[in-house]
Amino acid sequence: MLHNCVLLFCNIQSVVVEKKGAPVEVKDVVLDSPKANEVLIKTVATGICHTDIAGRDMGMSPYPVALGHEGSGIVEQVGDNITTIKPGDHVVVSFSYCGHCSHCLSGHPAQCEHLNELCFGGKNYDGTHRLHFKDGRDLSTFFGQSSLSNYIVADEHNVVKVDPNIELKYLAPLGCGFLTGSGTIINGVKPEFGSSIIIAGAGGVGLAAVMAANLYNPEHLIVLDRNDSKLKMAKELGATDVINTNNTDDIVSTIREIVPKGPEYAVDTTGYAPLIKEQLASLTTAGKLYIIGIAGPLNLSGMDIMGDSKQIIGLIEGDAIPQLFINKLVSYYKKGKFPLDKLMSFYKFSDVKQAFADFESGKIIKPVILFD
Repeated sequence: MLHNCVLLFCNIQSVVVEKKGAPVEVKDVVLDSPKANEVLIKTVATGICHTDIAGRDMGMSPYPVALGHEGSGIVEQVGDNITTIKPGDHVVVSFSYCGHCSHCLSGHPAQCEHLNELCFGGKNYDGTHRLHFKDGRDLSTFFGQSSLSNYIVADEHNVVKVDPNIELKYLAPLGCGFLTGSGTIINGVKPEFGSSIIIAGAGGVGLAAVMAANLYNPEHLIVLDRNDSKLKMAKELGATDVINTNNTDDIVSTIREIVPKGPEYAVDTTGYAPLIKEQLASLTTAGKLYIIGIAGPLNLSGMDIMGDSKQIIGLIEGDAIPQLFINKLVSYYKKGKFPLDKLMSFYKFSDVKQAFADFESGKIIKPVILFD
């Protein structure tokens, strides 16, 4: 049963940031009941990723905003138009998309024409808000869900039904970070047999890419980071070579010592412009660089790209269809081929500030908040 809920709304707790530069705070807020195309979920676990930090600090959604976008939980109520999900189902909550634009209908919902407004506009698709302060002020949602809350209401397109035999605390990060990293490899790179891949950044997204790339048995799987403990984890997950970028003055030469002609592919999760430029320079002729981290100006010339027929490709959410792809990852996890639990550290909801601090310091790879 829902706690302190009536027909039109329920009182919940959410992780809120009031304005740019403000800390995250757990606030008592009001959540509207689900509409015809929406689902009400009791949250079991929620992952924290760098996009939550960007939402806190960079104004990705209008302030004040309730954060969280990697939730898992159990369905409590569904709207009248919902036919594929029922109360009691175990679900993961992912990014929001409209489901009816040309990109969604052609199997690329991460390229949805309405993705930015639905994930970062702070409002529902119909222009209303579903989250409010007790004084009546509206509160922006994040990714159309705001899953750093003990209850979530989300559109059916956000919601993915998953195997009830897998503990939900392990599945929450599949909603974004792990989906983005692995999807970039599987749906984007699609590496050929014997090819070589650079992955820059050994956080949750990068290490999910490592796990996915390892499924293809690459000749060289080179991981770049400045944290030795994360590089050690990368080796455990299948990296053939690791490079601490703090310990080399010439990353391009270091990579070319491993792969003399240069790797065919690079995946950047860091968004760090100098490192992106070095990855591009290290690639072989006609190499492809995938940028999946939030990056600023890259300071590249046309010859950096055109001179050797190279490509730079931006990819969002691993170009995945969440309802199909997340369950593929669950099946790999069940077979021991995608050991995502190795990356996780668990925190109580009351310790959410500590989880953010440990994550930002690099102490842990993937914090996951557990709800009662």
